[in-house]
Amino acid sequence: MKLPIDTTGMTFLAAGPAEPVLDFESKTAKVDENGAALFSVQVVALAEGGAEVIGVKMAGEPKGITQGAAVKVTGLVATPWNMGDRSGVAYRAAQIEPLASS
Repeated sequence: MKLPIDTTGMTFLAAGPAEPVLDFESKTAKVDENGAALFSVQVVALAEGGAEVIGVKMAGEPKGITQGAAVKVTGLVATPWNMGDRSGVAYRAAQIEPLASS
């Protein structure tokens, strides 16, 4: 089940540049259902006095993402998963882009 996340009032900072998502066994780039390469960006999500570092995947390489830069995360969804005795939450976004400075 995909759970949409309301990012209103949240601030996101890039913890580093985007990196391609690689298949664990073959070490080749993973692609989405449309054939677009998947990339992952570690972001610091700041909200209501707390912060969390999360890895967010998206299709296509986000441009202009540098460490410490404020970014806009659009269409963020969380998908809980479990595999055997392991479980977690995977995050996916429609787009991650540098926040326009004013």
